[in-house]
Amino acid sequence: GGCSHLCLMSPIKPFYRCACPTGVQLLKDGTTCKDGASELLLLARRTDLRRISLDTPDFTDVVLQLDDIRHAIAIDYDPVEGYIYWTDDEVRAIRRSYLDGSASQFVVTSQINHPDGIAVDWVARNLYWTDTGTDRIEVTRLNGTMRKILISEDLDEPRAIVLDPMSGYMYWTDWGEIPKIERASLDGTDRVVLVNTSLGWPNGLALDYEERKMYWGDAKTDKIEVMNCDGTGRHVLVEDKLPHIFGFTLLGDYIYWTDWQRRSIERVQKRSAEREIIIDQLPDLMGLKATGVHRILGTNPCADDNGGCSHLCLYRPQGVRCACPIGLELIRDMKTCIVPEAFLLFSRRADIRRISLETNNNNVAIPLTGVKEASALDFDVTDNRIYWTDISLKTISRAFMNGSALEHVVEFGLDYPEGMAVDWLGKNLYWADTGTNRIEVARLDGQHRQVLVWKDLDSPRALALDPAEGFMYWTEWGGKPKIDRAAMDGTGRITLVPNVGRANGLTIDYAERRLYWTDLDTSLIESSNMLGLDREVIADDLPHPFGLTQYQDYIYWTDWSRRSIERANKTSGQNRTIIQGHLDYVMDILVFHSSRQGGWNECASSNGHCSHLCLAVPNVGYVCGCPAHFYLNTDNKTCSPPTSFLLFSQKNAIRSEEHT
Repeated sequence: GGCSHLCLMSPIKPFYRCACPTGVQLLKDGTTCKDGASELLLLARRTDLRRISLDTPDFTDVVLQLDDIRHAIAIDYDPVEGYIYWTDDEVRAIRRSYLDGSASQFVVTSQINHPDGIAVDWVARNLYWTDTGTDRIEVTRLNGTMRKILISEDLDEPRAIVLDPMSGYMYWTDWGEIPKIERASLDGTDRVVLVNTSLGWPNGLALDYEERKMYWGDAKTDKIEVMNCDGTGRHVLVEDKLPHIFGFTLLGDYIYWTDWQRRSIERVQKRSAEREIIIDQLPDLMGLKATGVHRILGTNPCADDNGGCSHLCLYRPQGVRCACPIGLELIRDMKTCIVPEAFLLFSRRADIRRISLETNNNNVAIPLTGVKEASALDFDVTDNRIYWTDISLKTISRAFMNGSALEHVVEFGLDYPEGMAVDWLGKNLYWADTGTNRIEVARLDGQHRQVLVWKDLDSPRALALDPAEGFMYWTEWGGKPKIDRAAMDGTGRITLVPNVGRANGLTIDYAERRLYWTDLDTSLIESSNMLGLDREVIADDLPHPFGLTQYQDYIYWTDWSRRSIERANKTSGQNRTIIQGHLDYVMDILVFHSSRQGGWNECASSNGHCSHLCLAVPNVGYVCGCPAHFYLNTDNKTCSPPTSFLLFSQKNAIRSEEHT
């Protein structure tokens, strides 16, 4: 019948008619169908994604052929490459596929908790999302590479996020204890609160780019409101029969939303407020995106050769800002990212961050989930892993420097683990527990745990290791504060510095063979040789010095009163400089560089042929150690379990004791 697609029989002349696939318009010639829908409504349900053509009045939904969608929430679309992006709360991932469901792939899979909002920057080719579990806003390239945390402070329950790439802004809602709608530049700077009154659960957010308006839907106040993008001119558009708005989007003259209670998708004309139900009686409705399939709106300088940036191009009203993913730093040309030779790491209660030693422009958080109160911090440079204690969770954890493969290596039997150090040669982990008054050791993965020092310990605090020489050093804050030393198997204990205050931040200059520490009671930073002699004051007049580290010619320390990280010459204390300010409660600080973990001992070769623990000691080199209750065999290399033991329960643990 000359039809481009379907030819259907008809009882009237010419006894047939041409028809098109669902959602596709028939052109005026009556025989030819358009090349697919030009405008779509993309819908996320809990266990599937659907597309609804806005070209035809029937609004028939088509299920995308996708597997393993467990709990889809947010959805967005890239008109340049034709990918749909969505978040899945159950598998904790961001995924993408084409409009027909093909080429499905995972984009972000690690360190993501509850990704409630997602937004595509179709100009700069970046992907933004909110996470109510980590309370962060992050960005990557659209393929999931070059990840960077943009905002990690003062977020309670961030949800919807929308972008304005032409103006350089992002907007998001937060339905936490103090509900609000905020705005920031696309690099996370210049953050302002636009609305923080008369809000409940602002779930949905949409921008009208042409009229410079912002619309939002509130599931608690049961309203759809609108204001100018600068926060002025707020007024109510709809406030009737809106029991629970969730998904929310705008295209042309219409605002579309999903309603959990009504199980419907509705739309309203943005000027006349005339409403229409598109689909009803469809459960499990989540996110929504109305889009032109091929319509690309606006541009900015990031569209031209990525703005000249080597990695992330983030546009803001002042112009392009080049940014680096985790692990890289921006050099002085402000365009190129490189792997730094050295950088500062510091723990600050709910996060662990890194700062460039070249410029403080590179202060970034490592994307770690579940950190409550990080305290002691160390690293293993050969494995590119960081280790930290959490005094709230009572755990010791580790992760790679990019935040991946996070795991708890010690979860039980800890009380207040405030000191911790990595033995990079023997691949062991040492920690000091102020609550249990113990110094313990285990392998880096937490196995083969053994108590080394427990007698006459009074609130052990900071801990430092010298594996090449076989010594460990620690401070005590008890009735008689001091700095002690022992072999790394716990033997040969002596007091090096008896007359100190509450010493913390114990660190070693391995090249010059000197100890450094902060003293909270005297407000000093002091130094001695490795025997506790030749004691010198390096810096004074410090309101509240806490963490301390050393690298090359400088010492770096944190000050709780000044809320700063500072630097000075390690011998004279001169040339004091504030590296970073406005930092609350920095717990520990260290320099990540291979020179901080040099040397050699026999434990570095095949674990000293020990079956479990190889512990460095002076003079003889090393001894083999056994986990608690195991005993060392006569070969002095291997360990055997006890033949009989006593099991007993405590409030939160089951323990064993060797029975002899």
